[in-house]
Amino acid sequence: MKKCLILGLSVLVLVIFVSGCTSQNNNQTSGNSGNFQIKSSAFTDGGQIPQKYTAGGEDVSPPLSWTSPPANTKTFAITCEDLDASSFTHWIIFNIPRNVSQLPEGITNQGTLNNGTKQGFNDFNKIGYSGPAPPSGTHRYVFKIYALDTELGLGVGATKDQLNSAIQGHVLGETQIMGKYGV
Repeated sequence: MKKCLILGLSVLVLVIFVSGCTSQNNNQTSGNSGNFQIKSSAFTDGGQIPQKYTAGGEDVSPPLSWTSPPANTKTFAITCEDLDASSFTHWIIFNIPRNVSQLPEGITNQGTLNNGTKQGFNDFNKIGYSGPAPPSGTHRYVFKIYALDTELGLGVGATKDQLNSAIQGHVLGETQIMGKYGV
């Protein structure tokens, strides 16, 4: 009886240990690191993006903020893509310094911001943000933030493919918020 109890407790401890290791490993593999989160005061995750932030409105970028980035983060990169239009890219912004935890509404569409943050070409062939403009129906727009262990050596006007290549091996974590917009 005593051996069964000791064996049972040993198995339980092993299961808890392996479970904790697996969970931590899955977080790193999936790119979703701990409590790293992005949100917007303009819309909730899965909610409606206000017209103000669309091509039919003022076409300004929505406010975004993030919390709890992974340790050793040096910079952030953010993309906005339309999932229902073959991942059509609406925004690429990168080399956001580690000490920045939010972007206000209406980031200017200039190549380099005052703090050294750079913007790439979106699929409208413009620098900066271009808001949702679905041809029909309701589309899903994902704002994804990457915590990176380096400053990217990309220039102003980098493309989505260039960004994706440059961040390979440098992503410490990623998280996203999705908003919907339809016509």
